[in-house]
Amino acid sequence: MKYVDFKKFTEENGAQPIYLLEGEEGYFREGGERMIKSRFVQDTTLDFVSFDGGSLKGGKIPELVSAVEAFPFLSQKRMVRVTDFYPTEDEYQTYLKGLFENPPSDSILMIVNAPKKSDGKKDEKGKKATLQKKPNVTYVDCGRADEETIKKWIYVTCKRAGVFSDGVTCGKIASYCVGDMSRIAMETEKLLTYCKAKGLERLTDEVVDEVVYPDSEYKIYELSNAVSKRNYGEYTKILKELSNKGYDEASLLATLASHFKGIYEVSRMRGSDNEIATALGMNPYAVKKNREQAGKFGAERLAFLYESVFLAISGFKCGELTQSSALKLVTAKIFF
Repeated sequence: MKYVDFKKFTEENGAQPIYLLEGEEGYFREGGERMIKSRFVQDTTLDFVSFDGGSLKGGKIPELVSAVEAFPFLSQKRMVRVTDFYPTEDEYQTYLKGLFENPPSDSILMIVNAPKKSDGKKDEKGKKATLQKKPNVTYVDCGRADEETIKKWIYVTCKRAGVFSDGVTCGKIASYCVGDMSRIAMETEKLLTYCKAKGLERLTDEVVDEVVYPDSEYKIYELSNAVSKRNYGEYTKILKELSNKGYDEASLLATLASHFKGIYEVSRMRGSDNEIATALGMNPYAVKKNREQAGKFGAERLAFLYESVFLAISGFKCGELTQSSALKLVTAKIFF
């Protein structure tokens, strides 16, 4: 299941014997673990233990099994967490099969894995076990969230707090935070606190604009949009806002160079947003926005913009230009 459905699943089904939280989004992995621990483990000193999966190889795995089979002291459940645990199929058959097929009723095994590592492929130590397909495993997909998943998460979180929000407003929050789940969670909590204090039952675009300041990366998207429309007034306005946020001319130029280069690279790639995000190590939301902007520029103009900014950066690094004159030169090339 997707992480966004995990809380409802837990409320309806209670504790499960084995959880596998796996994927790139650390916020989801940490949030799922925290939710299960707070719900079912009352004394974390006595009834919670953690293992590093990298140290559990071969004959070390029975230590994990023994920890899971121990009884809780004061809590409803005993919880055993293991991180980055990728046993081979042989290790599963030898040490783990009995535990997975007949897990103890008083314990929870929580496997928390970062991005998958060669699942189903041969390496020097054998084929990795496909844990999500093993018996009694509740698999939670903690992969990078696409825009629709993020919007759904915001909507559901607001609904649980008694505040209505529509898809457009949820999308604005996602955009302002550039798909960063940690910041989205923080800003959503801040918005809900604001709504409660004001007695508001509906979250609107106006409230979001009042409470949430767009991420600097989002302001760069806006700056890029102004460039694509050749809107000089909007361009200079955003430059001033970024300057007030601590960006000097050098950092602005470096950010613009990186931005135009990123748009160009994404424009040359094929595949879904998630596939490209995985290949480039980007957020799917950023890939989507880069693709949208690539369509506004075209490959030839993107190459010109990147080259112009790159040459301006080289100019002030070589002492031929000041940082201020380098930015003015780039602006002149873009608009005039």
